[in-house]
Amino acid sequence: MNSNSKKYMRRWGAGMLAAGILLGGTGVLQAGITEAAPAAAQVKANSSSVVLKVNGKAVTQTGIVQEGKVWVPVTFLRDALGMPLSYDKAEKTYSIGTGTAQMKLANMDYGIMISVNNYYIGEYQGKQLNNRLYVPFELLSDYMGYKGDWSAATGRLNVMKKTQNAITIKTVSYVKDHKDAPIKLDYPQVSGLASAEAEKAINDLIKQTVLSYAKDAEDQISKRSKDDRPYEFEGGYVVTYNQDGVLSLITNQYGYTGGAHGMTYRNAFTFSLKDGKRLLLGDLFGANPNYKKQLNAKLATEIKANGGYLGGFNGLNTEKYFYLKDGKAVLFFQLYEYTAYAAGFPEFTFGFKELLPDGSSPFAALK
Repeated sequence: MNSNSKKYMRRWGAGMLAAGILLGGTGVLQAGITEAAPAAAQVKANSSSVVLKVNGKAVTQTGIVQEGKVWVPVTFLRDALGMPLSYDKAEKTYSIGTGTAQMKLANMDYGIMISVNNYYIGEYQGKQLNNRLYVPFELLSDYMGYKGDWSAATGRLNVMKKTQNAITIKTVSYVKDHKDAPIKLDYPQVSGLASAEAEKAINDLIKQTVLSYAKDAEDQISKRSKDDRPYEFEGGYVVTYNQDGVLSLITNQYGYTGGAHGMTYRNAFTFSLKDGKRLLLGDLFGANPNYKKQLNAKLATEIKANGGYLGGFNGLNTEKYFYLKDGKAVLFFQLYEYTAYAAGFPEFTFGFKELLPDGSSPFAALK
C-alpha cells in the first residue's frame, strides 16, 4: 500500500459516513434501520438489478451489476447473512462481521475505503448508489469466507458459506507505548490443529517475524533525536485462504520515522496445516517442471507494462512472496524493489490452471 493510503487508514475519523443514510433507512443505526423502496426501482441506467439468494433461498434485498462487478448492499450482509453491524460515531465508520473477518468502511475524499481485520484492502472500494452503501461481492469471496454462484443470464447470485479449515485464528498484539513513538503490531496465532508440533511451527514463525520487526523499530526509536517528528510503527494482517488443509495470509508492517512518507514491508505466509510447513511456489506447482519459467516470462512483461518500472527484474529471487485466493496465487514485490514508491506493491495473479497440468491440484502433494 502506498503512503497516502496508509495515512488515511490510520485516520478512520476522517470518514464522513452518515449513520442510517447510506444504509437506505431514515433512522440512525442505533435505533434500527429499515429498507427504503426496492433498490431495483432506483438503479442507474448503466446498472442492472441482481436477484440475491442465500443457500438457494431468495431474500428481499437486491444487488446490482455495474462496471462488470456484482455489488451487494451492506444491509444484505446484516439481514441475510447475519453479520453484526455497528456504527462508530467517533470514527464515523461502519463495522460489519466479527473476528478476523470484520470489515470496516469509511468515506474518504477519494472513495469509500475498506479494511478487513484492520488491514487496508486496496483493490476494493465501497460504492454509494441511491443513498445506499454497496460493496463488491468479490470482497466477501476473497476475505469474508463466502462463495457465490453467479448466473449472468438470469441476473441471479446465490451466496453460500465456504467450507473452511476447522481452526481458530486470534489476533495477538505487540504494543509499546513509547512517547512520540508508539508501536502496535497485530499478528495471528492459530489453534485447533490436529498436530501440536505443526501449530507451534506456524505460530513461532509468524511471531518471530513480527518480533524481529519490533526489534528493528526499538533500535530506531533508541536513536531518535528529541527534535525529530513523532515516529509510528503499526502492523496488521488479513487471511486470504483457509481451505483444503492450507492457510494463507498477508502481514504488513508500517513505520514512519520522518521524511515525506513512511515505509511498509509486506510478508506472506502459506502453510500446510498437516505439518506446519511454510509452502513455497515449488511446493504447490512442482507438478509443472516449467512453472518458474512461465512465471518469469509473464512477470517480465507485466511488471514493465504497469508503470513505474525502475528496472532490474531478471526473474524471481524468492518463492515466498505470494498468497493464495480461490483458484489462484497472487505474487507481489516489495516497495521500491522494481517499481517506484507510488506504484505500491506490484501484484500479479496466476490461476492454478495456468500453471498446472489438467486435473492437477496444487495441494495434491500435501494430502
